[in-house]
Amino acid sequence: MTQPPFPADEKLIKQMRSRLGFGAFLGAKLPLAAFAGLRIDEFDASKCAVSLPFGWRTQNPFQSIYFAAQCMAAELSTGALAMLAIQSSNESVAMLVTNMNASFGKKATMRSTFVCEDGLKVFEAIDHTIQTGEGVTLNMHTIGRMPNGEQISEFTFEWSFRKRRRK
Repeated sequence: MTQPPFPADEKLIKQMRSRLGFGAFLGAKLPLAAFAGLRIDEFDASKCAVSLPFGWRTQNPFQSIYFAAQCMAAELSTGALAMLAIQSSNESVAMLVTNMNASFGKKATMRSTFVCEDGLKVFEAIDHTIQTGEGVTLNMHTIGRMPNGEQISEFTFEWSFRKRRRK
């Protein structure tokens, strides 16, 4: 599938790509991510790239980016795609991380970017839960790299989606 089952919410894409709009979102919903300096570098229905700075706010005592800061950026790269799919569906769908696996291969010593390309999969999962009313779990994969292309870490987040019942 090359197109999502329903059109992506262009207003949300524009807000998340905007430094001011994304900053307002982080300040209201994820203040720790705002403090860490996360940014969305690319965002559309198929892909999300989130960058994380290297500096005193994200650094561990070993002069590399703290693993928890990497987890935060990695989760956002998957979660932003899930939020886009849910908002684009115009339905009320609950989302929750139910599992996470990570591997760390290299010290992150400069700004790093986490890229998830599972957008179309999450749109399909949201469409399935809306059509059937059944809960859906989806593994979303993201890889963190430094600007020189070296892979620093790899994450798989298991997301659970369920259409909410109307009251």
